[in-house]
Amino acid sequence: MAFTAADVKALREITGCGMMDCKKALTETNGDKDKAIEFLREKGLATAEKKSGRVAADGIVYADVTDGIGVLLEVNSETDFVAKNADFQQFVSDVATQIRTTSPSDVDTLLNEKFVNGDETISAMLVNKIATIGENITVRRFERYDGVVETYIHGGGKIGVMAAFTLADASKADAAEFKEFAHDIAMQVAASNPAYLDRDSVPADVVEKETEILTAQAMNEGKPQNIAEKMVAGRINKYFKEICLVDQPFIKDGDMTVSAYTKSVSDKIGTEIKIDKFARFEKGEGIEKKQDNFAEEIASMVK
Repeated sequence: MAFTAADVKALREITGCGMMDCKKALTETNGDKDKAIEFLREKGLATAEKKSGRVAADGIVYADVTDGIGVLLEVNSETDFVAKNADFQQFVSDVATQIRTTSPSDVDTLLNEKFVNGDETISAMLVNKIATIGENITVRRFERYDGVVETYIHGGGKIGVMAAFTLADASKADAAEFKEFAHDIAMQVAASNPAYLDRDSVPADVVEKETEILTAQAMNEGKPQNIAEKMVAGRINKYFKEICLVDQPFIKDGDMTVSAYTKSVSDKIGTEIKIDKFARFEKGEGIEKKQDNFAEEIASMVK
């Protein structure tokens, strides 16, 4: 598989490695980007986690909790200007109302539903908004949680988080200490971007792949087998502390983990608290926005 200078540049942006190292990695892996990332990691040259792809799409991440039902929703537009448009924001709010009311299984189902407060389908409403506003708009993804739910929006819709909790005594959900705790957890997810809730949530194949990479790193450092195994065990433990919410250092007090913070609040309010799940949306993550070359565009118009 051939590769281009653009592939080398993209690999550098993902891994933070030098251009020559990226070129060598792509050469060794026949241009396979994912394998090249693994190659660089095994050589100890790349960071432990792939950086997310360029985040270039605009729009908004929206969150709402009404009557114990939480909705986290991302709707994309072409420009930030449109994301601030009142018509666009009303459409986003309407879509959230639909999700909360009908609990659709996915975006396609949602789009085909008739709006609960009107006669059109959500898809028809979307087409109408595109025609009215003059930009492409897409409903990208959503989550819907029932029960004790907390949401947090950062940067006017750049990042949104929703978390769900269970309390042994549900009446304690109104306690000020719990409300502060729930807000802290949502902020933790926004700031630290954990991939999983706890170690049991991490798929076996993910742990296996990470173990393989860390083992290759240790062996490439020239460590004996028995020393390498101990190093890998320590590094896997550190890996879990980075990717698992409950194992992360609490953002307001790095001396305790999120798990320890949860227990301390449980003790204060006199009932067990369990973090059930969470969702974190970052506006446009993984979507590459077209980069317009206005000089070329004008030149082509002149021709």
